[in-house]
Amino acid sequence: MTDRIIVVGAGIFGVTAALELRARGLAVTLLDRGPIPAPLAASTDISKVVRMEYGRDRDYMALMEAARAGWLSWNERWEEDGTGALYHETGVLMVTRDAMAPGAFEHDSYQSLRARGHRPERLDAAAITHRYPAWSTGRFVDGFYHHKGGYAESGKVVAALADQARAAGITVSAGARVTALIEDAGRVRGVHTDRGRTLCADGVVVAAGAWATTLHPPLSRSIRASGHPVFHLRPADPDPFRADRFPTFTADVARTGYYGFPVNAHGVVKIASHALGMRIDPDAPRSVPAGAEPRLRRFLRDTVPALTDAPVAATRLCLYADTQDEDFWIAPDPERDGLTVAGGGSGHGFKFAPVLGPLIADAATGVDNPALGRFRWRPEVTLAHGTEAARCHVPGAGG
Repeated sequence: MTDRIIVVGAGIFGVTAALELRARGLAVTLLDRGPIPAPLAASTDISKVVRMEYGRDRDYMALMEAARAGWLSWNERWEEDGTGALYHETGVLMVTRDAMAPGAFEHDSYQSLRARGHRPERLDAAAITHRYPAWSTGRFVDGFYHHKGGYAESGKVVAALADQARAAGITVSAGARVTALIEDAGRVRGVHTDRGRTLCADGVVVAAGAWATTLHPPLSRSIRASGHPVFHLRPADPDPFRADRFPTFTADVARTGYYGFPVNAHGVVKIASHALGMRIDPDAPRSVPAGAEPRLRRFLRDTVPALTDAPVAATRLCLYADTQDEDFWIAPDPERDGLTVAGGGSGHGFKFAPVLGPLIADAATGVDNPALGRFRWRPEVTLAHGTEAARCHVPGAGG
């Protein structure tokens, strides 16, 4: 076991790893290239989906059952310290344009929930329109509502966890860009920063999201950055979009890519797309592609007409760190002692925040954990070529 650990990247993978490693008695330094939360990081936005639904994939569903319990526990702590709840259990609505059928994401999610003892409510077209009047066109004819789920205020969550890290005695350095790993005889022994500092440690955890490949170029065969459009809309009348009438949702997501959230305290409804993303350089200027808003408006006109002409309050290009199989990458480097990589969120990592720290800490300290087998170092899983990132299935649009 190592005694001093540097964690590179203070997004959700990095900050949870730092907290867990510190809880296990290690001296931890947490570095991030930008402010915390970093404006361009995947973890930073007003909301991320928290839900159990993973089609037939019961491994992820089981992991999310544990994560949801963690979110509820975190809420208790945040309520006690005056931060206030940052996870909102609105429930999750999943609707489809055709009857749910075996093999489809929604059908298989519904059946998996029932098999694990949950009680999702099946909804037909009339029930969808009656309970959720914003979905008034009748375009969606089947689906279900599951009360265990909702969304987290993601940027605020990262900020709260960073505050906990400082209080726990973790050295947190914002605006410290790591330029290189220090290697000696096949072992990683620290990092160099753009401030001219050399920081030494017994181990390094790279949790830099889409920037991981710049620190460790061999990862570019397995992880790459992609951008996905996000819109913050401001409806003239926010009332139809309250959580009880418009919960966190996916809208036939395997075909449309769209998912979204109820109106927040600032009158904003967030709608985003989890589909084929454009390959991007994480350091390049970011803007939502020109065709993304017209495509969104067509979707809204057909499904949620009250949002069709809602002004855009903000846009962003959400940055994914994609793996080809869309599984996370949480593993020690088999060729470099002292280096652990934690990332590959593939657009669905944030919801697992309460369980990420223990997983990463186990990987970094050599603790056996059966769940890590799926997230192992797997050089055989290489990225397909092309300008668009793969979406092999719908592991869980994240936000």
